[in-house]
Amino acid sequence: MIPERLILASASPRRRELFSLLEVPFMAAAADVDEGIEKGESPHEMVCRLSLAKARAVALSYPEGLIVAADTTVALDGDVLGKPADEAEAVAMLRRLRGREHTVLSGVTVYHPAPHLSPPQGWGGWGGQAITELAESTVLMRAYSDEEAARYAASGDPLDKAGAYAIQHHDFSPVERIGGCYANVMGLPLCHLARALAQFGVTLTVDVPQVCQGFTGHRCLVAGEILRR
Repeated sequence: MIPERLILASASPRRRELFSLLEVPFMAAAADVDEGIEKGESPHEMVCRLSLAKARAVALSYPEGLIVAADTTVALDGDVLGKPADEAEAVAMLRRLRGREHTVLSGVTVYHPAPHLSPPQGWGGWGGQAITELAESTVLMRAYSDEEAARYAASGDPLDKAGAYAIQHHDFSPVERIGGCYANVMGLPLCHLARALAQFGVTLTVDVPQVCQGFTGHRCLVAGEILRR
């Protein structure tokens, strides 16, 4: 069953594209939250906390909607590499990542804010509930040159992306190898999201791994394991 009002708490074009693969009606609304890491917080804890915070922020405007939110970051040597502030910081991040393996983490939350509402017939009791999934992928960057990194940073593409890169950028093509969910590195791990939606009684009509692989062009080896959990 699909809710009448499903809200994606994101202004990201990439997340909107990925979410649209699920072929469910939705609208997108930007979430205005402070995306900084808190003292003593791990990157894993941060993305889960922020995905819930984004969902709650958007729910203030849509108290009867079912909200989907995500937060993605890059972790290297215990540090969080978020969105670069400017071109120089993007170049510095890319140089630091070059030729090394790092972790991409996403928290994905499905949230309904109104415990006083009765759920539609056929749903599990989702009023006032939040389910947060954590996705983790390992990414090995290729040994691109300083010149390539500078040219990519100058394009402006890295400035709204954690770790200052897009895995799907064909010209720069920064990634040599990935382990785990490819869509996670793009910002919205669809199988984790499908698993969370299922716990709210939302049944999707599409084959999620199939549409995801068709969109990304990446053969996924982990979808079955994720969906079986």
